[in-house]
Amino acid sequence: MESNRGRKSNESVFTRLMRWNDARTGLNSLLRYALDEPVPGGAKLAYVFGSALLFLFLSQIVTGVFLAMYYVPSADHAHTTVSYLAKEVSGGSFLRSVHSYGSSAIVIVLLLHIIQTFMYGSYKGRRELLWVVGCILFVLMLGMAFTGYLLPWDQKAYFATTVGTNMLSEIPVVGTWLKQLLRGGTEMGTLTLSRFFVLHVFLIPALIFLFVAQHIYLFRKAGAAGPISADPINPNLPTEPFYPKQLVMDMGFALLIVIFLGFLAWKIPVVLGPKADPSETVFLPRPEWYYVPVFQYLKYWKGWTSVIGIMVIPGILGLLLVGLPFFDRSLERRPWKRPLSVGTFAAVFLALAFFGVQSHRGDLRDPGVAAQLQKQQQHEEEFMKAPFQPELAGASGGGAPMDVLAGKGQTVFTAQGCNACHGENGAGTAAAPKLVGVAGKYDAAKLEAILRAPTKQMALGGMEAVDLKADEMGALIAYLRSLK
Repeated sequence: MESNRGRKSNESVFTRLMRWNDARTGLNSLLRYALDEPVPGGAKLAYVFGSALLFLFLSQIVTGVFLAMYYVPSADHAHTTVSYLAKEVSGGSFLRSVHSYGSSAIVIVLLLHIIQTFMYGSYKGRRELLWVVGCILFVLMLGMAFTGYLLPWDQKAYFATTVGTNMLSEIPVVGTWLKQLLRGGTEMGTLTLSRFFVLHVFLIPALIFLFVAQHIYLFRKAGAAGPISADPINPNLPTEPFYPKQLVMDMGFALLIVIFLGFLAWKIPVVLGPKADPSETVFLPRPEWYYVPVFQYLKYWKGWTSVIGIMVIPGILGLLLVGLPFFDRSLERRPWKRPLSVGTFAAVFLALAFFGVQSHRGDLRDPGVAAQLQKQQQHEEEFMKAPFQPELAGASGGGAPMDVLAGKGQTVFTAQGCNACHGENGAGTAAAPKLVGVAGKYDAAKLEAILRAPTKQMALGGMEAVDLKADEMGALIAYLRSLK
């Protein structure tokens, strides 16, 4: 008894706290169960993709939460809030770029994970459900990328999503209904944005969490398949615990991804184009790179043949992919001993690469298309260089109608040449600060006093006293207070 008391007294507070917590939660046994997973044949770099996908998904959740704090899912305000985040919020552009590049990283690592699993024959044995759940996660991840693409509500996002949703109408019987369900009507608008936002932020992530948990459970149930030389049902190779070697490899790979995404976000920030204009007739939509092969593939199917291109062929390929472990029942895992399945798998990937190259070459060969795409890129660059333009009450497409007094004040603001220094809509320039939110700093009386008698610092900056009649001054102050 005394020795136990002596031992406890020598333990640190942290150690006693951890033992107290483990006695009530079983955390230590859970960690041992997770980290002592036997890996047939030992740790290998080829096994890092699954953990990397989980890390990237959690990274997208974290960055997405911060982005959602500034986002308003409506056609009136979505683009302005993203623009404000990218141009005004400290680190906002970096955060948005990490999130955007993260979605591409997920697709790349997901494809590598599928290729590794297929080439190693890791779907064989008692892993049919594990493969099926993985295919469902693949579709859900592509759904996340598709629904998130629209949310900035710029020209590129609007027209690319319009093309994507229009493809649904090619599905017989239910196609038009599905398109209207996704759009919230016949046209793209606020209902479309709100539905895509709910899908992207709530529904699809919840499904991903559900199937990730099921995927991990089935993986631990079946056990790691090991290298191609191992028996998929009863691996006969020496095992090595997941911790520490495989864990270090997984964490090292995740760290490399973090560094790479951070570097891209810092050196090549993701651009935001001008606000979506549905009346635009010459804009050429182009999807994200991972949808470009599908975009090009669909160009080859016109009229009634589109049913074959959109429904029949993808349906057959999807059935072959999902049903692979049920069709390929052999326990042979070596790729060179599986020529039919490996050949089909390689042909599909080569076809996707071919369609992607053809799309790019087609854009370069057509002078009109190339010129228009270059023009669109210039518009994006010009928009990113321009100062942030806040929404004004009564401005086109957003906010409540501007009252008459503030509207008169806007005229006074322009007539007095205030916009020459403070920018259009008080957005600010290099010559003078922005006036957006000035009503939160000064009340009406203080604003009038500053306008009639600028401070010494303002005078040194070039501001002159504003000499207006009482009614004009009241209108100008009403306009300044509307800049929110």
